[in-house]
Amino acid sequence: MVRVTADTNVLVSGLIYRRGKPFELLRMALEGEISLAASQPIIEEALEVLGRKFGVPDEALPAYEGVIRQAARTVQPAVQLEVVEADPDDNKIVECAVSAGSEFIVTGDKHLLRMGMYDSIQIVTVADFLARGRSR
Repeated sequence: MVRVTADTNVLVSGLIYRRGKPFELLRMALEGEISLAASQPIIEEALEVLGRKFGVPDEALPAYEGVIRQAARTVQPAVQLEVVEADPDDNKIVECAVSAGSEFIVTGDKHLLRMGMYDSIQIVTVADFLARGRSR
């Protein structure tokens, strides 16, 4: 099974917009087609963004957190990295992927996408990841 780490914005988009590519990725994780990993810092950031940017009330956040935890296994990062110089906050995504043994980081973040690869982890957009899956 393909091991994937999605960045915060992909998770949030998948939760908010019930159509589109991020939702498809989340659906694949929920249905066991891919192994999705998230760390506590990624989950916390997703919940913060849901509240701040999308006005999700505090009392609704546990339901969103439940979906994330159902879709993704929670990984405790075993490494601390400083590899995304342009946006150090993005290091948590790479740390999770490395610790989870992910084959892909799925993101729309330009700083991560610019890296293209970290170690043996391919960094791709949601569209590129989904296209690869369909061509297998």
